[in-house]
Amino acid sequence: MAISRNIKPDRGLTTRMLMTGFFLVVLYAAFIGVLFALLHSLVLILVIGFGLLFCQYFFSDKIAMYAMHAKEVTPEQAPQLHGVVDRLCALADMPKPRVAIATTDIPNAFATGRSPKKAVVCVTSGLLRRLDEPEVEAVLSHEISHVAHRDVAVMTIASGLGMLAGLLTRVMFYSEIFGGGRGNDQSGGQAALIEMIILLVSVVVYFISFLLTMALSRYRELAADRSGALLIGRPSLLASALVKITGEMGSIPTKDLRSAEPFNAFFFTPAVASGDEQGAGGGFSFGNLFRTHPTLERRLAQLDALEHQLGQAS
Repeated sequence: MAISRNIKPDRGLTTRMLMTGFFLVVLYAAFIGVLFALLHSLVLILVIGFGLLFCQYFFSDKIAMYAMHAKEVTPEQAPQLHGVVDRLCALADMPKPRVAIATTDIPNAFATGRSPKKAVVCVTSGLLRRLDEPEVEAVLSHEISHVAHRDVAVMTIASGLGMLAGLLTRVMFYSEIFGGGRGNDQSGGQAALIEMIILLVSVVVYFISFLLTMALSRYRELAADRSGALLIGRPSLLASALVKITGEMGSIPTKDLRSAEPFNAFFFTPAVASGDEQGAGGGFSFGNLFRTHPTLERRLAQLDALEHQLGQAS
């Protein structure tokens, strides 16, 4: 599925994207079926559901850019940054995405866009201040790999069902779902029961879609690390950038990190305090199911293994 001649398709990632998509389609169909059985208004359900997915798919890049205070920059405005992207795209033999800078002290980067032609790679001003140019190039090689693998669009779609279920959960929760203002007649009790069932189904759907999306997110980060490191031929540079950025997260105010949390699944590394990034390594941990990224230990271990492989091959 990769669009680059020099970034090889990751079969594991492709398989996981297809499986995640299949399970989400089944889950989405079941969700709509339950809502229709309870509400008997297919038109309304489809308008809300597909309307949200349409907006998220076609405007996800604009939403992300706006939320992160990011602006597209020209080669004249950011010649060094464009130079790095130009070199990487030449190495990868792929079309150049748009380039943007987000004005925030959080050191990070992300790629967004519904397709390679609409892709944007963005770095924060905090990252540019803290990393030297080779490390910036390593981080961008990771983001370029996301674009080449097309997993950005898949993640955007995958998170749509969770957003719909979460939105419906909030609506049901904050409305008077327990019969407030309906009186005590039988119809009021039935309406309350229907709303409680919708709330329960929405919570279950949100939880399942969230776990599926997180599992895909963790693997795609490992795939992008691997492809990006091989593209530049220096896994150690990507490891250095990872360690430096993770360590610098501790200097960012907690309120700023929390405001960036909704975008963690798209970031190069999650916006959390450096101590929270440590985890259960490569072993199973219930807490790891809720992670958007593999643990730092696992990512560094993969990069270290790649470094040894490249060293033996040379």
